[in-house]
Amino acid sequence: MSQRPFKILGIQQIAIGGPSKEKLKTLWVDMLGLEVTGNFVSERENVDEDICAMGSGPFKVEVDLMQPLDPEKKPAVHTTPLNHVGLWVDDLPKAVEWLSANGVRFAPGGIRRGAAGFDITFLHPKGNDEFPIGGEGVLVELVQAPPEVVEAFARLAG
Repeated sequence: MSQRPFKILGIQQIAIGGPSKEKLKTLWVDMLGLEVTGNFVSERENVDEDICAMGSGPFKVEVDLMQPLDPEKKPAVHTTPLNHVGLWVDDLPKAVEWLSANGVRFAPGGIRRGAAGFDITFLHPKGNDEFPIGGEGVLVELVQAPPEVVEAFARLAG
């Protein structure tokens, strides 16, 4: 296996799904004090999500509280309570190329603009014959870190 040409920097987000984002907000906003910083609605992704934040600056972690627009449609964002984990990556195209070449399965859709405005892609929760490495039941989002986040993590690593 060749040397990895990218670095996972840290957690960019966690996404939590449920039948009602209001109940999720009771815990995450009212009780734990996270701030709602935005909202994202997508019929294609069957989601109405409140985007919350903890921390600040380049180390801010997004917490997405998601409910389906239609509980009968796919994707069913509410049936997996921990919907996905998003990881900052310093070079998303290199990461996709290297991971694919080494047997990691990606979900359909390729690299695209995500709800928070960053380029993203998803690792499939399950491997298959062609790409045997998946998230073992967990959907993992890779998120292209902007330069200020890459620099902040580089300073931390010293």
